[in-house]
Amino acid sequence: MEKKRFFTPARAIFCLLSVAVMAAIFYLSSQDADESSQTSGFFTDFILNHFVKGYADFTPEHKDEINEVISFIIRKCAHFSAYASLGFCTSCAVGKRRLFSLGSLLAWGICILYACSDEFHQRFVAGRSCELRDVMIDSSGALTGLLAAMLAMWIVSRKKAE
Repeated sequence: MEKKRFFTPARAIFCLLSVAVMAAIFYLSSQDADESSQTSGFFTDFILNHFVKGYADFTPEHKDEINEVISFIIRKCAHFSAYASLGFCTSCAVGKRRLFSLGSLLAWGICILYACSDEFHQRFVAGRSCELRDVMIDSSGALTGLLAAMLAMWIVSRKKAE
């Protein structure tokens, strides 16, 4: 019987990827409100101009109204996606395990703590705020990433067993 190593090259890679995702989140959170609005505004403009029929003909008031809603959705989706990536990488760094285990709780806990620290960090960035809603969105994204990683690891282990 082969002894399993705790720290494998794959885990090391996912540890580094987790740190890289954290660094990217920190960088984006360090942008002041104007820079952050420009970043999300680029995506908002692209979506509105390419996917909303007749957007160019809307009144300025209607454009502003739609822009505000779409921009909000894009920013919240960005939170969810960034933390889904972090959850995936952190989960893979922890390795194969059962869903309800200390390892799963550790992976998700790391993401939640980082989400809290990220929101706290934003309190000190011009025009940004610390919001519990964002921590909840981040935590949900992290849990989704964690579950996706566990599903991927389960599929890979089944393929190896065949």
